[in-house]
Parts: sequence; structure tokens; C-alpha cells
Amino acid sequence: MIQFLLNRELRREQTLDPNITVLQYLREHRGKSGTKEGCASGDCGACTVVVGELVGDRLRYRTLNSCLTFVSALHGKQLISVEDLKDQGRLHSVQQAMVDCHGSQCGFCTPGFVMSLFALQKNRGDGVQTYDPHQTHEALAGNLCRCTGYRPILEAAEQACGNRQPDQFDAHEAETIAQLKSIAPREMAELSDGEKRCLSPLTVAELAEVYAANPDARLLAGGTDLALEVTQFHRELPVMIHVGQITEMKQVQITDHHIEIGAAAPLTDCYAALAAEYPDFGELLQRFASLQIRNQGTLGGNIGNASPIGDSPPLLIALGADVVLRKGASSRTLPLEDYFIDYKVTARQPGEFIEKVRVPRATPDRLFRAYKVSSVWTTTFPPSAPPSNSESLTA
Repeated sequence: MIQFLLNRELRREQTLDPNITVLQYLREHRGKSGTKEGCASGDCGACTVVVGELVGDRLRYRTLNSCLTFVSALHGKQLISVEDLKDQGRLHSVQQAMVDCHGSQCGFCTPGFVMSLFALQKNRGDGVQTYDPHQTHEALAGNLCRCTGYRPILEAAEQACGNRQPDQFDAHEAETIAQLKSIAPREMAELSDGEKRCLSPLTVAELAEVYAANPDARLLAGGTDLALEVTQFHRELPVMIHVGQITEMKQVQITDHHIEIGAAAPLTDCYAALAAEYPDFGELLQRFASLQIRNQGTLGGNIGNASPIGDSPPLLIALGADVVLRKGASSRTLPLEDYFIDYKVTARQPGEFIEKVRVPRATPDRLFRAYKVSSVWTTTFPPSAPPSNSESLTA
């Protein structure tokens, strides 16, 4: 069983197809059709939702592409969709700003923009009233609009975020934190419809055990690549093992000689450490897909799927990075250069998984430069705004 908050409503799901995405769950199971499907591949942002989770004793809000997020990833979190923003008949301030600034024409993309602006506003922090264009461009880079034009949407962002007003989420913050603490995962969860299932271990040891027992299972971290098998290729995934609940594999640690990045750490969480040591790596991470994808996708997943268009492997190989592979109680460290054998073929053995990635720290005698080669994309966004989640890097 998994349990999560749908806004402030506690939901418990046990006999649900784990191949169902959050987008399908909202539209087909909960009747919340405000969230739209545009591309079903994480490129357009029409399906953007916001997920709240505890970081210590504080709430953190992040945007996700609901078309690429399996419902099992919601376990222990809060899901907020566009329907949840209106309160007592009044539009939320980000919705009102879109109206005031004429930020919508056909309206199909509007719910996604609204949710990205909502997360941006919530993460601005208490008392922050200044408008930051760079943060706005980054927050909206994963949302595409073909008919309105971005100027009025940016004006709406300035209105909503430059004069942040308390909302119902602030009023219920203490209650939400208490609810999330009460449903925090305490044992391995399973979601199954009787034929397909998804297991969510809480420790590396549990993962090693359950993966050894199910070596044909698909490992699910962010799912930004794996979900495409369901949404684009219409395949069924009989068994998945979700690693997003394993705290050990979501940590980013700095040692004397390495940056050690857990394989389940979202790319957003890797940014600060990598950018501090290698500014070019940090700059390219900002061009890596969109904020929605970076909030969800992981460095371990970008390596593990062995895709030739993966953004990070060329940089990591150039830096001499290693991967720590785990199987049962045993682990081994392998240079990333030796991990890749052929197209979609790696040195990983059955039942073996990437536990973490080790990146050597910068030294004065080494110079690192990286460049991204991608198509020209003409918009009102600055060059830092990424065009898609599938461009490649050259290092």
C-alpha cells in the first residue's frame, strides 16, 4: 500500500496498476482534468504538478511532469494540482496574475504555467518581495506556449512573485507537515493490481535483497526515461523497484577526494556540489532538460540507462568518475569509462545496481571545460533555458 496527500486529503492506494502515471491518476481516477497531456514525454510542461515533501521540519515544493511520474513515487508526499489552488471561490494569486496580465489564449498550456509559477512563488521564501528574472526563466523553461507569447506570462510571474501574498497553503502548513510526518514511510511499500507490482524499499540492504530476488525487475528512480516505455511505446512493466525512498541513495556528500552522489539523488540536488567544483558542469546542468526533469531525473539513472544521448556521461568520463556497484552484500567500484560496453549494454551484472557515483574533486593542476551542442531554439527566454530533455553534451 502507498499513502499520500492529494492536497490535504489522505489517499491510500493498494490495488492500483503501478504503470499508471500521476497524470492518468488525476484525470481518470480522481476526475481532476485540469492537468493536461500535451506530449507525454516531459517536453511541453502542460502536465506540470507540484509535489510537497518534508526536508527536515520544512516543506519543500517541486514541480514534476505528471506524464512521466508513476503514482508509486507519491508515497509519503503531497500532490498539488491546479484544481487545488482556488480557495473559497477566489483564484490563487498566480492564477489571478495570469488573468490580469492576459497570459493565456487557448489555455491548454496554462495549468502547467500556473503550477510552475506556484512552485516558484512558494520557494521564494518568507518576506522575499523582489522579482528575479533568472529564477523565473529557469522555472518556466519547461513550459511551452505556442499562441500567447511569453511576455505576458513573464509579466504575470513578476506580479505574482514580486508581491508574494500568504495563501491557504501557508495557513495549513503546520497541519500539512503533521500529516506528512504521520504518513512517512516506515517499511517497504508495495503497489500491485494483482499482475503488475512496484516495490519501494527503504534501505540499500533492502534494495539489494529484493533486487536479488527479482533480477528482471526494472529499477525506477526519477522515471523520466523509463516512463517513456509506457507512455510512448505502450509497453507494460511487470515488476518495478522504486529507489526514491532510500535516503542513503539520495545523499550528496563531499569527502577529501570525491563528490559522492547517491544514484537516486535528483539532478537538482547535485547542482550545488558539482557547480562549486566545476562551474562548466553546473552551467550545463542548468541546460539539462527543464527544471521539472531535473527535479525528478537522477545522475544514477542518466548513467544506468546507457543511452548514447545521456547528458552527463561524457562529462563524468572526462573527469575520471567511478560508479559503485552493489549486488547483495558485495560492492565493487568501476571506472565509468569501463561501465559502458556497447549501445545500451553495460558491465552491470544481473541483480547489480548503481549505488553511487564518485566524482574526483577539482585540483589546481586540472582544467575542465564542457560545451553543449544543441539546436537553435528561438524564444524570448535567455540562452540558459533548455529546449528539451534529450539534447547531448560534448566534453
